[in-house]
Amino acid sequence: MFMKKRILTGDRPTGKLHVGHYIGSLANRVKLQDEYDEYILIADLQALTDNFDDPKKVSENVRELVMDYLSIGIDPKKATIVIQSQVPELAELTFFYMNLVTLGRLKRNPTVKEELNQKGFEKSIPMGFLTYPVSQAADITGFDADLVPVGEDQLPMIEQTNEIVRTFNRLYGKTIKESKAMVGDVARLIGLDGKSKMSKSLENSIYLCESTESLKKKIMSMYTDPARVRADMPGKVEGNPVFIYHDVFNPNKSEVNDLKERYKKGTVGDVEVKEKLFVAMENFIAPIREKRKKFENDPKYVREVMKEGTEKGRKVVQDVVARVKKSIGVDKYY
Repeated sequence: MFMKKRILTGDRPTGKLHVGHYIGSLANRVKLQDEYDEYILIADLQALTDNFDDPKKVSENVRELVMDYLSIGIDPKKATIVIQSQVPELAELTFFYMNLVTLGRLKRNPTVKEELNQKGFEKSIPMGFLTYPVSQAADITGFDADLVPVGEDQLPMIEQTNEIVRTFNRLYGKTIKESKAMVGDVARLIGLDGKSKMSKSLENSIYLCESTESLKKKIMSMYTDPARVRADMPGKVEGNPVFIYHDVFNPNKSEVNDLKERYKKGTVGDVEVKEKLFVAMENFIAPIREKRKKFENDPKYVREVMKEGTEKGRKVVQDVVARVKKSIGVDKYY
């Protein structure tokens, strides 16, 4: 019997998902759920590492993520949605892996360094936050993942996971497997401010469930070419967030090319360019928004998806932890 390769991916439940998430990994999840045995982990324990003083923010957003997944086309008959905190074996696996990585190596992780700066943890770093790459390694290996769809900024996490895998297998025998990263077609989508990637914490995002009114307001206030102060001045297209979004979300490529040419010549204003972007993005978001309303009105179904998926996922992790404990030699004492 042919066995599908397995995917493990997921998100921290700190807010609703945005279009940057969709481009970075969600689109791949939908596309690949037919080809792979796909597991999607809602990492609520990891979210607590920098939200320990506001646990309600985390717990209330678990259901929000599930509804976002279902709205963008994740099918629970094809993909398994798992709640991290309800699989205690993942914490057990994390503990074993902590012995296989140094404090210095964690501090050198580029993703961790960037997030420490963003969150202002330079002088007082919560241990849970610093070690969350080890928890991610437990998640990936706990589900025996072959492939991990991620944004470009998460590639160092896959690298660190595979380092832990190699160390474990060298010390205890080949027990767990390495995984490969899959980056979306547009790995990092710049935020509305034009300064950094789209991020919930930076408040520069367009959400997958954004209302029509809010979407238009955000797009019309987007950063463009700062050197272009009048519509009749030639403007820069390269690196211009509005045109980056046009390239990603506007399927009418002839319209996009026409806008670019006129923008470079100074024969079209920012308002027209943004209005056409709004139409394209509203066409993209509206079906997602409508589907989400259906799930918001059916909380029983959403709970069933979470419960059934988590129970299925836990059985997979339990089997991996049993292998790990046997390899180390802590599986039986009596």
